[in-house]
Amino acid sequence: MDRKELITEAVRLATESVENGWGGPFGAVITRDGEIIARGQNRVLLTGDPTAHAEVEAIRKAVQCLNAEAPSISAERRNDSTLELVPRPEGSPDPEPERARMLRGCSIYTSGAPCPMCMSAIYWSRIDAVYFSRSLDDTRSIGFDDSFQYEDFAKPLDERSIPIEQLHPEIGAHAYDAWTNKPDRHPY
Repeated sequence: MDRKELITEAVRLATESVENGWGGPFGAVITRDGEIIARGQNRVLLTGDPTAHAEVEAIRKAVQCLNAEAPSISAERRNDSTLELVPRPEGSPDPEPERARMLRGCSIYTSGAPCPMCMSAIYWSRIDAVYFSRSLDDTRSIGFDDSFQYEDFAKPLDERSIPIEQLHPEIGAHAYDAWTNKPDRHPY
């Protein structure tokens, strides 16, 4: 499939979401080698789950598709899954020499530019490229304005709109030490 066909499919999914009352006009497809491996639609109104955005839904389905036998991925089978360790990309500031592959080698096509939550999920999943049809300004014009989140993230913690406070770092150190000292930890 070419890029126009892939964007068209993302928009078809978005329109279906609206027409069925599932959520906003957001659809996404994830591809590998030019073929769709997963589709997602906004389902916030259907589920009441504020994280049920099209991109997140598509990422979850892509991982299920690529890890058909999860959650039974054992240490012996990691290299058969998205958890296979691969070298960090050249020029990456990542301090780990290897990380789990996740969705490296895949692209995502969306009806609209991803919100901050979805962009974070895209970064974490290591998707190679993002293609979208409608801009953040277009999305703002229909009542979905994420600009305040991007602006809020740039502020120091004590100036953000949601109170954020660190509590008892000495307690959390136990879990962090457990990870640091785990000899067979698997960076993801």
